[in-house]
Amino acid sequence: MKIIYLPLISLVFAMAFLSMQGSGTIKIQNKCATKNSGGAPAGRTGAPGEPSCATSTCHSGATQDGSIENTLTLLSGVTPVTDYIPGETYNVVVAMTSNPTKRGFQATALTATNAMAGNFTGQTPGGTAVSTSAGRKYANHTSSSNLSSQISQWTWTWTAPATNVGPVTFYLATNKTNSSNTSSGDVIYLSQHVFGSTASLQEETTNQFEVGYNFEKHQLELSLESELTDEMILNLLDLNGKSVFHASLGKSIEGVNKTSIKLPSDIENGIYVATIFAGNHPYSQKVMIQK
Repeated sequence: MKIIYLPLISLVFAMAFLSMQGSGTIKIQNKCATKNSGGAPAGRTGAPGEPSCATSTCHSGATQDGSIENTLTLLSGVTPVTDYIPGETYNVVVAMTSNPTKRGFQATALTATNAMAGNFTGQTPGGTAVSTSAGRKYANHTSSSNLSSQISQWTWTWTAPATNVGPVTFYLATNKTNSSNTSSGDVIYLSQHVFGSTASLQEETTNQFEVGYNFEKHQLELSLESELTDEMILNLLDLNGKSVFHASLGKSIEGVNKTSIKLPSDIENGIYVATIFAGNHPYSQKVMIQK
């Protein structure tokens, strides 16, 4: 009988493999974070009708308020604006205040009825690409812009809707990642940034909407002439387009609606844009707050 001797090294390898297989220690690395280093799957901004990055399979951490962490600026040339002109093209600039070493983002822009507002175009120098899902456009980071050493902020192009659609809300999700290539340990920040339409501002000449500031009571004095009975929502924006305060004003009546609303004490002095949305119609006017 011929006896065949396995080389010792082969025998050791085979025993080690069987031992690992039996003990269940063979693992497949989670590639989700690595895959998304080039941009998140479309529909992860936390906008109405969609989840955020934190509820996807790639980032299991809880979401955080991004009102301080996230900045989104709309530029006409090099000038920041709070209102858009229908049909005009703007640069959108997104940054994270903490400037983490590794990070990512996704953003979309919607009307008050949650339809896509305008169109996005990615910019290679700005480190952005654009994806589409369910009729919505999404701006994303790329694999060449997810490190702070690669780029300090993200930029892409937004072409405003051809007609006045009222206030447009940019929904923004950013990711402060720990670079572990796993789905845990990352922090997702969500924020909303609202921009009005200059077509809405032109309606001020009809005196349908007036707003003033009462410094003694630190409150806004509002007057709206309405032909409808509908819910009224107030949104106060700073000159960077960030919403600093919003409130429900109840139902409007036909005719002149006058109301006062107390402002939070932490709102700083400056010029703001007050917008009332009533009966699917926006009314906007600038107001100076000087405590």
